[in-house]
Amino acid sequence: MNAQSVSAPALTFESVQVRAVSVPLRRPIVAKVGEYAQWPVMLIDVKTREGIVGRSYLEPYVRKAVRNIAHTIQDLGELLKDKTLAPIDAFRDGLQSLHLNGREGMSLIAISGLDMAIWDALAKAANLPLAVLLGGTTGKVRAYNTNGLWLIPLERVAREAEELVQQGGFKAIKLRLGRASLKEDLGVIATVRKAVGDEVQLMCDFNQGLSFGDALMRLHALDDQGLSWFEEPIVYDNLDGCAQLAREMKTPLQIGENIYGSREFYKAVQARAADLYMPDLMRIGGVTGWMRAAAIAGAAGLPLSSHLYARVSAQLLRVSESADWLEWSDWVEPILAEPFTVKDGYANVNDKPGSGVEWNEEAVRRLLI
Repeated sequence: MNAQSVSAPALTFESVQVRAVSVPLRRPIVAKVGEYAQWPVMLIDVKTREGIVGRSYLEPYVRKAVRNIAHTIQDLGELLKDKTLAPIDAFRDGLQSLHLNGREGMSLIAISGLDMAIWDALAKAANLPLAVLLGGTTGKVRAYNTNGLWLIPLERVAREAEELVQQGGFKAIKLRLGRASLKEDLGVIATVRKAVGDEVQLMCDFNQGLSFGDALMRLHALDDQGLSWFEEPIVYDNLDGCAQLAREMKTPLQIGENIYGSREFYKAVQARAADLYMPDLMRIGGVTGWMRAAAIAGAAGLPLSSHLYARVSAQLLRVSESADWLEWSDWVEPILAEPFTVKDGYANVNDKPGSGVEWNEEAVRRLLI
């Protein structure tokens, strides 16, 4: 398959269906941002007059947010009814329709969900994987496992680290730091290294849990631990603070999952707020927003990783100039039709048309909220 083989019929937007499920987490999230045993997921189906259905999902963290996001998606669908399915136009028109309510937050989240489903429909109509529709190829993407090592008791850390490596032959895993003391953070790092060996890369995430002053002290003290990056040590929109931390540390600073849209992404890059970036598809603007942010990162020579949404993100990393790491999460796997596995530390984008999102309807019915 190649980009030159694209030949897709025009699609006409007919309707959008939004459902929500609550998925039990195998390893509950225990982090500075909260504790979650259940994970809300919104399922979006864009139906076309030609019979092709584009699918996407959102992970809105908070169950209470589902209703408002769903209403906004339905309203956006009314704007698109009977129009030719064109994601760039839909993205622009959606932003314009919500402009007075802001270009970030739930406005952009709703647009992102719709955008991903529209791109999926177009790729299916062209009988191409999304990566190929966007001008790239299928193949491998290196991945790290993010599915554990939360702020759990130290006695559970070693076994869980081993499990994360074994889950897909991972060569990199993520742990969470920002515990009550520096000593505890150092203890977790030492425990994980002993369990999995020095050859496994360790990313760490503070989940915005430190004040700026605490971050200055804690990160300097951890700067010789050989970690692959420090992720979100402070609140995400303190770009000046992030920039200072990036300047002072030899360990790369990673941010991006909370950046809304490519314009805010550009502001962060201009501020030199980080060494590495990891957009989240729900916040960056879906496929359209990702491609715009990826162009900025590529032009600036900044490595680009992903946050959640592993199937779609893997497709997009295949067409991103400065692609770095895929964050592999299995939280939504129970409601998806086929497993998206990792082997020897790599996820594989295959030749199936679309973005890779299809539903396990039996599981969806069981988990509906």
